[in-house]
Amino acid sequence: MLIVFALAGLRSGRAQQTGAPQQEANNGAPPPANPLKVAILHWYAANLTTSFKVGKQPYWVAFDGANIWSANNGDNTVTKLRANDGENLGTFPVGEQPDVVACDGANIWVGNYGDGTVSKLRASDGKNLGTFASGLNPSGLAFDGENMWVANTGAGTVTKLRAKDGKNLGTFNVGLSAELAFDGTYIWVTQGNTVTRLKENGSQAGTFNVGSQAIGIAYDGANIWVANNSSGTVTKLRAKDGATLGTFNCPGGAPYAIAFDGKNIWVSSGAAIAELSEDGAALDAFYIGGPSGVAFDGANIWVGSTISSSLFKI
Repeated sequence: MLIVFALAGLRSGRAQQTGAPQQEANNGAPPPANPLKVAILHWYAANLTTSFKVGKQPYWVAFDGANIWSANNGDNTVTKLRANDGENLGTFPVGEQPDVVACDGANIWVGNYGDGTVSKLRASDGKNLGTFASGLNPSGLAFDGENMWVANTGAGTVTKLRAKDGKNLGTFNVGLSAELAFDGTYIWVTQGNTVTRLKENGSQAGTFNVGSQAIGIAYDGANIWVANNSSGTVTKLRAKDGATLGTFNCPGGAPYAIAFDGKNIWVSSGAAIAELSEDGAALDAFYIGGPSGVAFDGANIWVGSTISSSLFKI
């Protein structure tokens, strides 16, 4: 069933107008609609979002080019939703306490926090293509074009698995590890109050200070963005050298997951999903219960809710 919720935060330019009607332009004709907003169905003055039920306690979410996948930590499954309308295309068993999910272009990889494994599912039909040992408490995944990297938070390591067959190509000590991002050259690892860059061979290429309890991490094409959970902030680092370009307060506090939509940064934090501009300014906050993982499907932002066991589409 499709459930519609009113948002507490209003996207700029989309709020319903009240009171006297606006003066029409062009001699009585309404102003032309922005064709880009029409294309992604964001041209109308609606203050609504939709949610879709998935498995129990969805954590991380990922987009495969057509569908959204959620790792359902509470019932050891992943759910596949068609992105354009939210239709449930299947729920598939994986390992214990699935925490994180990522796509390699053809397959879905799931980090099973409870049993130290990674499951590989064929994206087209959810068939399990293999389960591979990684390390204690896998909590982060990143694909580099050939390999799937796994952050094993309980072991303080990162494991590199060859995507075509799951072969372990190395496990590298980093001290602490939470989440991962790939910038086209390096793998970035959030770890406590720092992030570390890893080369293709697993050797370290710099460690950079961020806020307290860094968790979520995303790449915007030039910069790395880090969600500092305990600090209530987001840090922006220049990817080429790790220089800090700014640290910004995050609406809702306790930022967790983070995603880039091609222009702005979205962060799940406290009870909200917050939108930040490229210079870190808070643009909006949409309040939902228990926000978790965040993903962008090319048109909309999706965020998991551990309280309602749903995915919200914004």
